[in-house]
Amino acid sequence: MKVKYEDRLKQKVIAITTNTLVVGVDIAKNDQWARFVDFRGIEHSRALKFKNSKGGFETILARIREICKEENFAEAVVGMEPTGHYWKAFANWLDKQEGIKAVLVNPYATKQAKELDDNSQTKSDKKDALTIAKLVKDGRYFELYLPHDVYAQLRGLSTTRTGLNKRKNALKNAITAVMDEFFPEYAEVFKRPLSGKASRHILKTCPFPKFILKLGEDGVTQEIKKAVKKTVGRKKAMQLVDAAEESIGVDYGEDAARLKLRLMLEELELLEKQTEELEGEMSAALGKTDYAEFLLSIKGIGVVTLASCLGELGDPSRFENPRQMSRMAGYNLVEDSSGKNKSRTKISKRGRKNLRSVLYQMALTMVATNDEMKQLYHYLKTREKAPLRKMQALIVISKKILTLIHALAKKKEKYDPDKVFGNVRREQLKAAA
Repeated sequence: MKVKYEDRLKQKVIAITTNTLVVGVDIAKNDQWARFVDFRGIEHSRALKFKNSKGGFETILARIREICKEENFAEAVVGMEPTGHYWKAFANWLDKQEGIKAVLVNPYATKQAKELDDNSQTKSDKKDALTIAKLVKDGRYFELYLPHDVYAQLRGLSTTRTGLNKRKNALKNAITAVMDEFFPEYAEVFKRPLSGKASRHILKTCPFPKFILKLGEDGVTQEIKKAVKKTVGRKKAMQLVDAAEESIGVDYGEDAARLKLRLMLEELELLEKQTEELEGEMSAALGKTDYAEFLLSIKGIGVVTLASCLGELGDPSRFENPRQMSRMAGYNLVEDSSGKNKSRTKISKRGRKNLRSVLYQMALTMVATNDEMKQLYHYLKTREKAPLRKMQALIVISKKILTLIHALAKKKEKYDPDKVFGNVRREQLKAAA
């Protein structure tokens, strides 16, 4: 059954009782600030500044225990913002303490709420800690989830892969920029200059007109044959020489630029090798979950994308329904309407960006390879009433992927095309066919 936002908020507010000490902590690299309030927002004890260290953690724990004993609080809830990475060590440490619950507060909510107390835009760690505490006592927090075991491994591997891909893309863009400056015609000879062995070898040895014309057609042919044993060497060499003779690229600083290219290509190849090793680890970790066999039965979902998805989601069986997974990705719909003014709805994007990214890649693949998703995608874009644009349709497909993951993980069943759609959707697709 669908749980409304108001009901979830009510449940969280009820969870903060007269016996609950609420602690707001503003996290920083070296020093944190903590403020202590009750269920009404009244402060207990003075603000505490403590170090981001084991000694500092023990200091705030001692203060929490002291206040609870003196004021008869039976439990403590500690709220913090999940910004950066410094919060993780403190949250992990708190998660192991008896009688203390760690929760998270949206940084945007803190930013919006901090002016309410003194009608001032002033920001300070000490002030933010109190704002966080009051948001928690009002139920405006979300539960802490720290993945363990294989899901912690998958999240770490997924995050590392995302970083590697960003660095690879940055290098590819930098290489393209150099070629656009010195030899813009190169892309007409090699349509995908960074994907082939021959092109990469040329980029390392004789990437610019100056070096190509110096070698001549025979010399360039020999260089190509060092990389690939194919008959295309002579043809590509002729094309390169012709392009070099007509090039409009700059004709100074070529030696330095060639060295720069070679170093960037070597770094790119290292990153590609690291990515291959990393994806092997992701495949091995995915095999240790309880759901790989069932989820990989979905046509269009690959090992790496599924591993990345589960790394962001954690154990899919922990969610009561797929709507919670969609909200985690930031796919929940929002609108800005007032009176007679009705705005168009859009996704909130208040969720895990990396999860949306991997779901988008999965959706692109599935609308090309999965018959059911292809049919749904076409219907969404061409239906008579409120047809969707391409990106909107892909978002619907992404949410459908989450629904499939949730259902198959819960039931531990393999993908069955006949069970993908309910009766209503099946009739819609049949009528549109």
